[in-house]
Amino acid sequence: MANNESQADMQRRDFLKVVGSVAGGMAVGAPPAFSKASDLENFPHPSGTPRRVLGRTGFKISIVGFSGFALQHAELDAAQCKKIVHQAFAGGVNYYDVAPAYGKDGLCEVRLGEALQGLDRQQYYLACKTKQREKDGCRQELERSLTRLKTDHFDVYQLHHLRQTEDVEKALGPGGAVEMLVKAKAEGKIRAIGFSAHTTRAAVAALKGFKFDTVMFPINFVEYFNIGFGKEVLELAKKEGAAVLAIKPLSQGGWAKDAERKRKWWYRTMEEMEDIALAYRFSLSQPGVVAGFPPAWPDLQAKAIEAIRNYRPISDDEVKKLQEWATKCSSLFKRDEEAVALNQSHPEAYPENPESCYPCEWV
Repeated sequence: MANNESQADMQRRDFLKVVGSVAGGMAVGAPPAFSKASDLENFPHPSGTPRRVLGRTGFKISIVGFSGFALQHAELDAAQCKKIVHQAFAGGVNYYDVAPAYGKDGLCEVRLGEALQGLDRQQYYLACKTKQREKDGCRQELERSLTRLKTDHFDVYQLHHLRQTEDVEKALGPGGAVEMLVKAKAEGKIRAIGFSAHTTRAAVAALKGFKFDTVMFPINFVEYFNIGFGKEVLELAKKEGAAVLAIKPLSQGGWAKDAERKRKWWYRTMEEMEDIALAYRFSLSQPGVVAGFPPAWPDLQAKAIEAIRNYRPISDDEVKKLQEWATKCSSLFKRDEEAVALNQSHPEAYPENPESCYPCEWV
């Protein structure tokens, strides 16, 4: 190995071999058995919202995260956004996640940056993302996000919405975004490097191609029991030492044609406090899962914080209840898993969704 080989070069060595092996095809797996014992320690907090260590970063974060996309709703003004953010903080939430893609012209970044003012920057962790795959575009987006969020660093900065292995290959290849992320980390502008993905194929390629600190991936009972979605990613993340942040933990899958739509959202969510607590306990019982993010609605954010207070492990009877529940729900990700495995172009997965042509990137 050459002495002047960069960290990025070292970590992407053999990446093309990895992509080649992953690209061989990845079918939707069979529903796996479920172990209800988490491998992570829960640290109590005076708020009642426990915290867990975010893998090798050492950050102790709340088991409920805050999705900055919750600030995108048109009816919210600056004062209301600040109230929502500060109430979450008072409730024990200390991990805030956002992205330039959330809201028109970075609306959620701007709103979250304003709303966080008045809170001690040393008392919370701030995460952001980029959909840029090349280093120059990634640098520009990082600097703009730092300005919008009124901070000099991000605690976690992530590649956003990886879907195909080509996305991963471009980001990890020469001149790719990861080169810039490694440099930005050396500069102190980011402290940890992660990614979000919505297909097994992309997540596996990323985890094998670079030593990421975190991975955001859909982890919920419907996908787990119906198609085994998430199991392979959880196993590989544990092997590679990457902490898992669960997205879509409150999903009940797609809307049935005759279902009453209680909110304008692309999938059906848990609404009752008891159900929210149950779904969260399921996701948090998966190996390596540190925290979960509720759907991007202020009321569901508040309910999640309340529901998870005095967290306890899920019971055998509750697991059986969720297994039965899952049989009545449809998978959100089966179609995309199959399409990506077959190298098909992007489908109009949920054309009925009024908010976006491809909502899976929301976390």
